Amino acid sequence: MNTTKHRRLAATAAVAVLAVLGGPGGVSPAGAAPGDITEYDLSPGFNVPRDITTGRDGAMWFTELVGDRIGRITRSGALTEYALPPEHRGPFGINPGPGPALWFTEIDANRIGRISYTGTITEFVLPHPESGPLSIVQGPDGNMWFTENSGNRIGRITPSGAITEFEIPTPESFPGEIAVGPDGNLWFTETATSKIGRISLRGVITEFATPTPDSRPEGIVAGPDGAMWFTENAASQIGRITMSGMIREFPLLGPDREPTDIVLGWDCALWFAQAGTNSGPARITTSGAVTEYPVANPGAHVSGITVAVDGNIWFTESFANKIGRLEVDPRHRACARRPF
Repeated sequence: MNTTKHRRLAATAAVAVLAVLGGPGGVSPAGAAPGDITEYDLSPGFNVPRDITTGRDGAMWFTELVGDRIGRITRSGALTEYALPPEHRGPFGINPGPGPALWFTEIDANRIGRISYTGTITEFVLPHPESGPLSIVQGPDGNMWFTENSGNRIGRITPSGAITEFEIPTPESFPGEIAVGPDGNLWFTETATSKIGRISLRGVITEFATPTPDSRPEGIVAGPDGAMWFTENAASQIGRITMSGMIREFPLLGPDREPTDIVLGWDCALWFAQAGTNSGPARITTSGAVTEYPVANPGAHVSGITVAVDGNIWFTESFANKIGRLEVDPRHRACARRPF
């Protein structure tokens, strides 16, 4: 999904569905080996699963951009889908927040949503119309911070719903993903202006241009080395930026890979979603060595990615209407994090 200029999509009918998928039993298929991929179908329709995260309940939670639902899938493949209120919402980003809930963005309804682990949904309308909230993450201050893709702002919302917005200095930057840095600041991508932004908890913003012009950075995450790592969707590269703003770029295995989201794996490598050629999860070490794990459907458009509580990689297949799981070697766990 091109987050530079999000295209509004017609919604399908949203109905609550609870289904246990008819896939392999147990947490992993019998005889599963590192590199094996298992896929789970969502309810029928053009749902466009987009972002995915790991909840504090140990399950994976994801957004259905066109299906207008929030989904939950356990490590054994049990699926629950929660319908959002009537009228198209366009849920996009999702992450755990303070308390027993996850927070998500509604890019087409101009709202921030909160869903409890039992499925209760609360929504908060943004101050400015057509702001296009995209990515959201919990900050070090206990508040949720989010990007306004169309509004060119970074937003902050308290657990009670009070919203503050900060203007990005560069006009029409179309901010994409946002993540917490090791310096206690929030770091974000500017997809249209090929910059990486940093915002302090007081709202002070600093911007750094990527060496490659028109690189369209999208996903961003803190790496194992004290730097931030990000994807360059248009340049088919992965970038690394230090806290002082020094940037290095690493080429992927070919053009048109279209990397989107990125996470830190248990093995201290960076795992990212490739939406284009060889669509599927991929892995890059801090020295730049890349490995790809393409899914069977070349048009799956893998876009969201997360690490489960057992270290396996889960991802969304936006155009194939599936959630995927990639088995990893559990012995490689130097960067294992257990926040749950």
